[in-house]
Formats: sequence, structure tokens, C-alpha cells
Amino acid sequence: MATLSRDLADFLVELSITLNKHAIYPSSHPLLDMAVDGVSNRLGMLFVGDRESLSIGVARRQLIIEGVATDPLNAVLKELAHRLHEHRVGAMKFVRGIGRDELGQALAALAVDPVRSAKPIGLDTDRVGDLWPHVRFFPLTYDRLQLIEDDGTERAARDQMNSGRATQLWIGLARAALVSDTSTSSITPQNDDDDTALEPATVARAIDEHQREEAYDQVIVGYLLQIGEELKTAEGAEAAGLQRRVSRLVGSLKQSTLETLLEMGGDKAQRRKFLLDASQGITVEAVIDLVKAASAAEGQTVSHSMLRMLSKLAHHPSSGSAPRGKTDPTIRDVMRRLVDDWSLDDPNPEAYRQALENISGTRGMAESAATNGIATECEPERMIQIAIEIGAIGPQIHSAMASLCMAGRAEVLLDLVEQAPKGGAATPVWDFLVEEGVFESLLKRPRIDMPLVSRFVRRLGASAAPTLLSATLAVDDAKVRAQLYELLQPFGDEVGPAIAERISDAPPAVQRELLGWLGRLNTLPPGFSAQSYLGHSEPLVRREAVRLLLREESARETAIMSALADADDRVVFAGLTAAQEKCPRAGIELIKERVNRGELDSQLRTMGIRIVAQQRTSETFEWLVGFVVTEAHWPRRPKLRPSTPEMLAALGMVVSGWRSYPAAATVLRLAERSKVAEVRAKLAHAHAATGERTLSNNE
Repeated sequence: MATLSRDLADFLVELSITLNKHAIYPSSHPLLDMAVDGVSNRLGMLFVGDRESLSIGVARRQLIIEGVATDPLNAVLKELAHRLHEHRVGAMKFVRGIGRDELGQALAALAVDPVRSAKPIGLDTDRVGDLWPHVRFFPLTYDRLQLIEDDGTERAARDQMNSGRATQLWIGLARAALVSDTSTSSITPQNDDDDTALEPATVARAIDEHQREEAYDQVIVGYLLQIGEELKTAEGAEAAGLQRRVSRLVGSLKQSTLETLLEMGGDKAQRRKFLLDASQGITVEAVIDLVKAASAAEGQTVSHSMLRMLSKLAHHPSSGSAPRGKTDPTIRDVMRRLVDDWSLDDPNPEAYRQALENISGTRGMAESAATNGIATECEPERMIQIAIEIGAIGPQIHSAMASLCMAGRAEVLLDLVEQAPKGGAATPVWDFLVEEGVFESLLKRPRIDMPLVSRFVRRLGASAAPTLLSATLAVDDAKVRAQLYELLQPFGDEVGPAIAERISDAPPAVQRELLGWLGRLNTLPPGFSAQSYLGHSEPLVRREAVRLLLREESARETAIMSALADADDRVVFAGLTAAQEKCPRAGIELIKERVNRGELDSQLRTMGIRIVAQQRTSETFEWLVGFVVTEAHWPRRPKLRPSTPEMLAALGMVVSGWRSYPAAATVLRLAERSKVAEVRAKLAHAHAATGERTLSNNE
């Protein structure tokens, strides 16, 4: 079984220990700073070289990183997996460029018990994504599958799968596959009585249709490695159920998906071990699919004739006519020897291999050409290549180009354009692609081919922006939209007018994204103003509008006042952040009113108190003292209020800004005699700055 590298193992252990320390010590404890520094240093070492990101998949009792699953019996890593799982995190991703402070904030949030937090991090990815752009969390929503697991005794018995490790592995794989951000919403079953979610075809479709994300693939690979290990030794009814399901899963997956997963499955030795383990308990058809995918992943060639022969032998057992449930030992032995001796590259020259593939893949081209009334005697791409070289484009070439487009092979035409020997030789081919609207048709497909689209965008330049932006309006998957936006990034401010033109007609989610994209431009499009979006029904749209308006000096005060009066805490936070720098007088009064009425959460009230304290007036002093001191009923004398975050913030402002006020003496005396460590810490900080002595509790 493959093991983690020392660097990755040390990083995971350090991460787990640091999270545990956050749960034990208060936020100001010096040990936490040292712990975060340790994690930050180890993470920085992992980003030395070409690695741009580090993804960690999360199972209930173990983690999956670099295609390797951690030991579920390792107490330290098991605790880390459990903590992430409790936060409903299916995977997390660290991106190059992460800073020490950003990492520390993310770890502090993960250390909070999700029961006590407002929302688990896995269910609050939009908010935390804005807070920590270099730490991405991927949700794992499996409530429905949890019901199937807990209340599925009858169904499991019907499938001869009990509640042992084989069942747990399959359910874990299904959970990981059916994460909420799959590109097809119809995958998830609509009621708890339907166990479609556990069907191999459903799981395969979810994996195939997922917009490829390394963190997602890490989870799938980890479960497949564990399942391969289980198939080698599992026996009984439960094992038979797992064997059937895995065989059907492999048979249902696209070949390209299998290749991608096997590429991520580690080095050659680990990949071969997985093939041999899995072959112990799956059907011959599934074994053949795995061998094909593994050959592509390792850049090796297996004779198609041999594979066809093995498939036919598997369907003709020497005795009996019933289909085989497991791989025949003879076939398995052939596969073992095939994989063990897999050391030579394809001896055929690359050009010869491509020629053979082209010859075998041109079936039906003659019929297609005949349908258009023009006969061709060689494959369309060859005709077009010759036409480009001699500079002659006629009706036959147009027919050949149309045939390729109808066959879904427009990328061949683009290859010919990009590889043309002379600058203008392939212009007619490019003009054909533009006139036929190939770029637009690519964006209308259910699954967008991003590499091919990006090649068109590079050639079209900024003129592709209107088409790309119009396509985002019809895309439901936020990750796909983000990939489309990234294609426009090289064009900078040139795309601003096209973005501004489409905001008003876009759905709220896209409006928020487009406003955020405008905020990343150096200059806003001429004549555009986000003021009309301050009253939008969606809070996140209002927040982006506030951020845009804060860039304009003339609209700054309007934006701050609108944000401070907003009903959503996220918008208020944006307004308070801006008000820390400069707040209008009316904004100060509005903050005081909202804090007094208790409309804001504790963090926002604390921010508001500090902003109001910027007004050094006696009226402000009296307002602050009201949060610090009250009057005892008997005997009637002043006493400190309980040490809430608001009380401590107000006390800190009084100590730092009004210590010289005669009326502040009572507050300072009560604070100095307090037995609450946090209260005395506020005073100690102020006295350290002035060199004054703090009274002991006995004075």
C-alpha cells in the first residue's frame, strides 16, 4: 500500500495538533502563534517547486492526499478528519500565496465546535471564500445518504450487503461522488425511499459529469484505493455486493474519467497494485476497462486485438452457460503478467501510430461526403491540410470542414489553423469556424470543453467577451462560470463595458459575480454606477455594490450609510470596515442606534463601538461608560458589567482615549480591582504603554 511522503505526513500531523491547541487555549495564548507558525512553515516548504495547490480529501475517519489515504487507526490524523467532517467539509485546498495571518484565521475558525458556531464551514463556503481566498473549502452534503445508511437494513439485505467495511466503503464513495456542486442537479434522488443514490450508474454519472477539481478527485481516488484493497481479501455476501457494484461502476465510467483517476492514483507501483487487487473480485469486462485506462495513464500500448480476445474468452466459459460473477483465474493471470511486464514504450513511431488511428477512425466519412453530393477519397483533415499547403480552398474543402464539425471534431480545424505554415494560409479555415458559430456552439454544450474554448478565446481576444458573458447567464454551475470568467482575465479593463452591459439582465448569483469582477478592474466602465443595486433583494449583490461605490469618493458616504442601515450582517460588515477609516457624522449616530437596539451580532457591535470611540467627545465618553459600568441595587454604588466583548471593547476605548477625564477615575479603579483576567489585561496593555503600575488584587 502506498504511503505518504514524510513532508506531507508531517504537515498533516502539525495541522491536527494546531487545531487541537486552538480548541484548548484562548485566542491570545502565545502557544497558538508558535503552532500557526509551524503549520505555515511546513506548508511553505510544500509549495517549493511547481506545486500550485495542495488538496486534502476528507472521509469520516481518514484523509486522502496525493491519491493516498491515511491510516484510519492513526489517532492524530483520525482526529483531524473527524474535526473537518464535523464541519461538513468534504475537501479543502490550500493555494500558493497563502499568508500566515490568513492561515491562522482559517485554523481558528475550524477549531470552533460547529455546534456552537452559527454555521459549519462546509455549509458557509461563500462567506469563508471571501474571507480566505487562498483556503478553499468544498462542502459534502450527504444528509439523504446518511438516512439510507442508517435506515437501509432492508435494502442492504436485499442487495446482500450488510453493515461491514465493504458497505461503509461503498457508501463513502457514493457520498463523495454526490457532492452538492455536481454539474447535474438531477443526480441526487428526490426522496429518502429511493436508493438511486447508491446505484453504480448514478455514482458513475456524478463522477463523469463533475467539473474536474483536484480536491474532488482526491476523495474518489482514496476510496477506490481502499476498495481495491478490500476486494483482494473480502468474502461473503457483503463482498459479493461490493464486487457487483464496483464492476458496474467501472463499466459505467467514461474511459477519459477512468484515465484521470488512475493518473492521480500514485506512481506505477501503486497503480499496478490497485489493478491486481481490484481484479480479484470484479468482472472481466471491468478488468479490461481498467487495463485500457491504465495503459493510457502510463503511456503504454496494449494490443486492441489482445483485449478483444480476452473479452471473448471471458464470455465463453469452458463449462456451463451462466455468466461469471468474478474474474476467471486464467484471465486474471494473463492480466497480471501483462501489467508486471509493462516496461516498454510503444515501439511504433508516433506518426505511424497516428496514421493507424486516423485510418481506423474515418469510418463513415465517405458516406457523409456522399450525403453532401461531393465524393472524397481520403479523410477530411488530410484534404484540408493539403488545401492549406497549396493555398486552394474549394467546395470539397468546405464540405470536408462541415463534415468535421458535424462529427464534433472542430478542434481538428483549429489545430490546422494554429499549425499552418504561413500566416494567412489558414485564414479561410478560421473564417469558416467563425461564420459557422463554432465558438458559440461550444458554449451551449451541456459540458463545456474548457481547453478548446480557451484556445478560441486566445485567438479571438477581447472580442470573445460578449459571447462568453452571455453564456454565463445560462450556466447554473458557479465553478464553470468562474472558469469562463478566468478566460477574460488577461484582457483587463477592455472587458469592463461588456460586463456592465449584462449585469441588469443576469440572475442574482451572476449579478454578484459580475459586480465582483468589475471591482477587480483598475477602472470602472464609463457611465457605470452600482448605486441602483444598493436596494437589491439579494444581500450579496448589495454588498458588491457597496464595495464598488466605496471606490468613488463622491459616492463613498452614500455607500457607507446604506451599508450601515442594511438588514444583512455581511453588508453591514462591509460598511463598518469602510467606516473605520472615515465615518460620516450621521453614520456615527446610526451605529450607536443599532448597537443600542441590539440589532447587530457581537462582532459587529464591537466594531461599531470602536468606530464611535473615534469621536473624542464627552457624549461619546458617557455612551461608552454605559457599556462598562452599572449601578448595584444594594448598596447603590457603581460596579462593572459582565465582561462581554462589547464591554471589553468599550473599556479598552475608555482606557486608551479618556484616561485623563476625571469621570474616568471610577471606571479605572473598578477595572484595576477586578478579578477578571480579561479586564485586567485591558488595563495592563494601556499601563505598559505609559509605564504606570497596575494595582494588585490586595491593594
